Amino acid sequence: MIRDNQIFFNRMHVVLDGIVVAASYTAAWAIKFLSPMAETTPGVTALSAESYFSALYFLIPGYLILYAAYNLYSSKRSTRVRTEVGGIIKANTVGIVGVMVVFFLMSTRNANFVNFSRSFLILFYILNTVITILYRYLIRKVLYYFRRNGHNLKHILLVGYSRAAEAYLDRILTNPEWGYEVHGILDDAVPVGTKYRGVQVLGPLNMLQEILDDNDLDEIAITLSLQDYDYLEHIVDECEQSGVHTKFIPDYNSLFPSKPYTEDLMGLPVINIRYVPLSNTWNALVKRVMDIVGALFCIVLFSPVMLVAAIGTKLSSPGPIIFRQTRIGLHSKPFTMYKFRTMRVQTAEEEKKGWTHRGDSRVTKFGSFLRKTSIDEMPQFFNVLQGSMSLVGPRPERPQFVEKFRQEIPRYMVKHQVRPGITGWAQINGYRGDTSIRKRIEYDIFYIENWSFGLDIRILFLTIFKGFINKNAY
Repeated sequence: MIRDNQIFFNRMHVVLDGIVVAASYTAAWAIKFLSPMAETTPGVTALSAESYFSALYFLIPGYLILYAAYNLYSSKRSTRVRTEVGGIIKANTVGIVGVMVVFFLMSTRNANFVNFSRSFLILFYILNTVITILYRYLIRKVLYYFRRNGHNLKHILLVGYSRAAEAYLDRILTNPEWGYEVHGILDDAVPVGTKYRGVQVLGPLNMLQEILDDNDLDEIAITLSLQDYDYLEHIVDECEQSGVHTKFIPDYNSLFPSKPYTEDLMGLPVINIRYVPLSNTWNALVKRVMDIVGALFCIVLFSPVMLVAAIGTKLSSPGPIIFRQTRIGLHSKPFTMYKFRTMRVQTAEEEKKGWTHRGDSRVTKFGSFLRKTSIDEMPQFFNVLQGSMSLVGPRPERPQFVEKFRQEIPRYMVKHQVRPGITGWAQINGYRGDTSIRKRIEYDIFYIENWSFGLDIRILFLTIFKGFINKNAY
C-alpha cells in the first residue's frame, strides 16, 4: 500500500538530509581550510577540526527539525518543484541565521565561538542548499519515471460526480507522474457506466462502505455536487471509520482563491472568499515605498526619453502634450491617468468610443511609435508618486468599460481591490491592448491573491525584456 511507501520515503529523506548536511559541512570545511587557496590552518591559525565538527551533533538534528517545520517531509506527488525549492531555501536560511545568532550569544562565554569562521558558514549554507535541491530533484525525477510506468501508484476513489470531480480528474490524468490510479466514481444521479476521460461511474453513493471494506484504496476524494452536500457528514464518517485518508474538493471552488485564507473564530473556522495580501498594512507599506523609490528613479532615468516624446508629440499634431483620461482605480474610485497624447484631439463623445484598432485614423504616426514602445505610458510615473497608481498592478479601465465588464465577466471587480499599475502580471504574459479581457482578469486575480515583493520585482524585471514593445497596440 502507498501508505507504507510514504513512511519509507519520509524516513529515507530524513536519513539523506542528515547525510547531505554532514557532507556539505565537511566539503565546506575542506574547501575553507585544506584547499590550495586556504589562508588558515586548523589547530594553528584557526580552530581545530574537532572544534568545528563537534558542532554537527547539534547542527544535523536542528536542520532536520527545520525541514520538518517547512513541510519538506510531506508527500510531494502534486507539489510543484518551485514550492519544494522555496521550502529548502527558507529552511536553510533560517538555519544559518540561527547558527550565527547562537554563536554570537555563545561567544560571550567561550572565545572559540568568536573564532568560528563566518565565511565557512556561508560556504556551508550555499553547498547545503544547492546539494539538497539537486538530490531532491533527482529523487523526484526517479519517482516520476516509476509512476509513469505503473509503479508506486496511489489508488483513489471519487465520491460524487460534479464540476469539481471533472476538474480534479483533468489535473491528475494530465499529470501521470503524480501516480494517481482512479478506480471510479460513485454518484446517485449519474447513470452507472457513464465515463469521463476513461473513468467510469461505478454505482450509487451507498456502495462506498462495500468498497471501503475491500481495503484496496489509499485515498477518498469527496467531490459531491452542491445538491448532495446533505450526504457529506455521513460520507466523512464512513471514510474516517475505515482509516482511509480523505480529502474534500468543494464544488464551489470557483468562488475561492487557490490558497484560501482561514480564520479561527473561537473554534469556528471562517474561510475568507478573497484574501488580498496587500490588505496587510506592512505589505502595503513595503509596496508603497517601492513605488515611490522606483517612480523617482524612473523619472530621472527616462527624463531624456520623455523630453523627446514631449517635443515629438507637440510637433506631430496640434493639441496638449499630456492626455488626461478618467480611469477606475483602487476601491473603484475614479482618478485622472496621464499619458503622452498619441491621437489627434477628439471630442468627449469620440473618446468614449471603443479601443483603437489596426489602422485607426485617429492615431498620429508619432503616436503609433509611442504606443508600440509604451513610451506613451511614462507620465504615469507621476500617477505613482501621487498614489493613484502603482508600478505593478492590474491595468485600469475607463468607467464605461468597467460598467460593461462587471456585468459580463465574473469577478471582474476584484481587480479594484489593489492600486492599478503601469505594468502587471497579465501584461508580461502577453495580455495587453486588444487581447482577451477574460484571460487578463485571470492573470490579474492571480497577481492579487499571490502578491509578494519578489513577484513585483520579477514582473518589473520581465517588463524590461517583454513589456515595452506592444504588438497589440494600434
